[in-house]
Amino acid sequence: MLSEPRSGRLAAWGNALLAGLVSPDDAVLAVVGEDAVHRVEGLPGEPAPVGLTLALGRLRALGVTGLRVALPVPGHPLGLSGPPEFNARALEVEEAVVCEGAALGLVPEVREAGPEGDVHVEVVWHCLPVREAPPADVPSLGEAERELAEALREATEVLTRLDMAGSGPVAEAAIDAYRARAAASRGLEVLAPGYPPRAVRVLELAQRVGALVALAGGGGHGGAVSASEMAARAVALRPVERTARRAQVAAYNSVVEARGV
Repeated sequence: MLSEPRSGRLAAWGNALLAGLVSPDDAVLAVVGEDAVHRVEGLPGEPAPVGLTLALGRLRALGVTGLRVALPVPGHPLGLSGPPEFNARALEVEEAVVCEGAALGLVPEVREAGPEGDVHVEVVWHCLPVREAPPADVPSLGEAERELAEALREATEVLTRLDMAGSGPVAEAAIDAYRARAAASRGLEVLAPGYPPRAVRVLELAQRVGALVALAGGGGHGGAVSASEMAARAVALRPVERTARRAQVAAYNSVVEARGV
């Protein structure tokens, strides 16, 4: 979870564009990132896939006033409101964008193309109808920040109890790599223009908590080496991972909540 989901980039920079804070070119450049190209398929009024610039303009014309993020996993439909077809596609890739002002949602499909050593990534966003209803289990930014503080304490206690740092060079290298990635991310623009500092703070912390959970869940790391101990570790950290995902969604959706759209 340390890396930013594509749905997060699309929602954050799409919201900045809708608010008039960035140009279409800057928004699309930020959303595409290191990918080769993004297209949108199934957009109302467009019989074929279109580029992201045209798609964002079309969504605005269709009445879209904001973009929300959903980060669902099986058993936790975080940010979703239905119908079943949209929820199923979002659950398959564990992310989606839901539009405010129009009953539409976008689910990414990532495709790799090119020969070995020169592979590039193309993303197709499938535009589908959504149910206009409150999204599932999304906290406010303030709630998310309070929950994260407790989750970080719980994660630290679990990792200490399982002796993560004392299990040999493999675990130590993984922890060092996590710390290096966290340090490298400091000072970078975590969210798009228009987001409050509190949202940036919550998102950064949520990503770091999620990364620690992923590290702890990796096979072969930590003092818990038996199957039963690894299962216990996963159970202990599951609520922490859930809290980190909820906080990410709260951060990405905070400008939409603040505008009351």
